[in-house]
Amino acid sequence: MRIPELRDVKEAADRIAPYAHRTPVLTCSHIDGLLGAKVFLKCENFQKVGAFKFRGACNAVFSLDDAAASRGVITHSSGNHAQALALAARLRGVPAHIVMPSTSMPAKAAAVRDYGGITVFCEPNLKSREETAEKVMKQTGAVFIHPYNDFAIISGQGTAAKELVEEVPGLDLVLVPVGG
Repeated sequence: MRIPELRDVKEAADRIAPYAHRTPVLTCSHIDGLLGAKVFLKCENFQKVGAFKFRGACNAVFSLDDAAASRGVITHSSGNHAQALALAARLRGVPAHIVMPSTSMPAKAAAVRDYGGITVFCEPNLKSREETAEKVMKQTGAVFIHPYNDFAIISGQGTAAKELVEEVPGLDLVLVPVGG
């Protein structure tokens, strides 16, 4: 997989601009005092679905050509990516099939359905997620969008950092939690 570059993040920012929020950057004097530094917090909890995951999902769904998008999208996720993909697909007007472990929080599964996603449950392990997603892909023809190891997902999620450096120039350090 090609690693996204700044131009890819800029293209993603343009693509998702009509759909994603430009989230605020806030400060906290208490944290500043504890750390002895000026800290800026990019508040992705104010993003649609409450997470930065919407940025990547939106970019991935809107990057698809019309023929691919018309087949719908599919992923496996137990939470934020699931919700994000369901909402992005709804905004594009295409179906979203979401494979979720049977142990997923009921509120997360309900949110996926509220965003228009079609939930399919599986055993709570990666092998089952992948096998179930493969089965649904074969049945539906939907395009698989990996929850984290995907060029369009990474490019879209990079738009949060792009916004941060635009709003707070001259940062010394950017800390980013990484999972997936």
